[in-house]
Amino acid sequence: MQVLSVASEVFPLVKTGGLADVAGALPIALGKQGIAVKTLMPGYPAVMRIADNAVLRRTFPDLLGAEARILEIEHKGLDLLILDCPELFDRQGGPYLDVAGKDYTDNWRRFAALSKAGATIAQQGLTGDLGGWRPDLVHVHDWQAALLPAYMRYAPEPEVPSVITVHNIAFQGVFDADIFPALELPPHAFTIDGIEYYGKVGFLKAGLQTSWEISTVSPSYAEEILTPEYGMGLEGLLHHRSEDLTGIVNGIDTDVWNPETDTLLASTYSASTLKERVENKRRVAERFALDVDDAPLFCVVSRLTEQKGMDLLAESLDDLVSHGATLAVLGSGDKALEDAFHAAALRHPGRIGVIAAYDEPLSHLMQAGCDAIIIPSRFEPCGLTQLYGLRYGCVPIVARVGGLNDTVIDASHAGLAAEAATGISFGPLTTDNLARALRRAIRLYNDQKLWTVIQKQGMKSDVSWNRSAALYAALFSEILERKGI
Repeated sequence: MQVLSVASEVFPLVKTGGLADVAGALPIALGKQGIAVKTLMPGYPAVMRIADNAVLRRTFPDLLGAEARILEIEHKGLDLLILDCPELFDRQGGPYLDVAGKDYTDNWRRFAALSKAGATIAQQGLTGDLGGWRPDLVHVHDWQAALLPAYMRYAPEPEVPSVITVHNIAFQGVFDADIFPALELPPHAFTIDGIEYYGKVGFLKAGLQTSWEISTVSPSYAEEILTPEYGMGLEGLLHHRSEDLTGIVNGIDTDVWNPETDTLLASTYSASTLKERVENKRRVAERFALDVDDAPLFCVVSRLTEQKGMDLLAESLDDLVSHGATLAVLGSGDKALEDAFHAAALRHPGRIGVIAAYDEPLSHLMQAGCDAIIIPSRFEPCGLTQLYGLRYGCVPIVARVGGLNDTVIDASHAGLAAEAATGISFGPLTTDNLARALRRAIRLYNDQKLWTVIQKQGMKSDVSWNRSAALYAALFSEILERKGI
């Protein structure tokens, strides 16, 4: 099977969140299932730096008003198709934000161009002569690639089967209706059964409407987004298409995230040598100016937003410290929340430390040195940090939502008795319930024999892409079989 994957960011080249990890790891895992994947992504400056020896596959003299070309190159196990379009992607800011942190005003055009290029490759072939490579199926990720199925739906050529994966339904790519003429779609595409969304253009809505199948990144989240609480206005459409909706939990790259070989750690270790984690814990304490003692060291590696429940954690910090724990916080986000964590660090010197930044190497060290990671999200489609925690023996403390619910087994009496517990989960999400969960984690930590059992059980969890890739492969095969292809 030949698959075209289309994503706006791909690890290790460009990453702002979990989407990049999935777009970078899943194609490699699918290769082990006998599925050959080419990944189309924008030619940002970081991507073009590895494109010196790329092969020119196709040119677009006029891609939504811009000159563009498709380059192909292999990079770290990925077969990449790069949309080289300097007018749209050669910029000094990030993938979506300029250097001042503002959305690029032409994001609609940039990612419509990515979608249109992908649709053209899928329907006409990579080289444009119908004799080159063509996919059997197209897999698109989130709103930035979601117009691709719509471009295929309204093109004269036959559609190629498509799957859209929703990583976070809160990000929908909604733009004013006055952009519609520039999208180069026929007038009848701007209807409720097409890309129109409450009088505007909805990129994600278009993908949900026109893709052949819809997936999201955990079974629980697939159920949650059918409700008004989590569906973000799209629950009606998703209900209509619920027979075509499935949830598959993300995996992680277990070669990159491996405590036995991770070069970013001060000390590597395995489930049988957990005592070697102590040097990592000491290094984390040093980085965050924390006391080095026998207290449990909790951590946060997250965007500091209300979606991540960071406002509730900020309210629980005094209680956490009063019960003997220390906390290292790595992340940035809402200024008010950043200020709240910094204020707590000033109130509790040596007990709370904050680094308001994104630091991938430091996040590895924290997973390897901290005793537990706190993830009190209001909603979490899948989440990867709890998977890293399981892999590294950093016990997850999670809200019972979305993928957190699907991947962490609570250390309840039954979970402990069955020797299945891998973390602490709680719900509903309130400040009191979070504080109780943190106090429960401290009590469990104080029984070091029991805590070690929970760590080891977490480290035995299969958080790789193996099972999830097999489920994607089965979904892709079922689509082609059902459609008679």
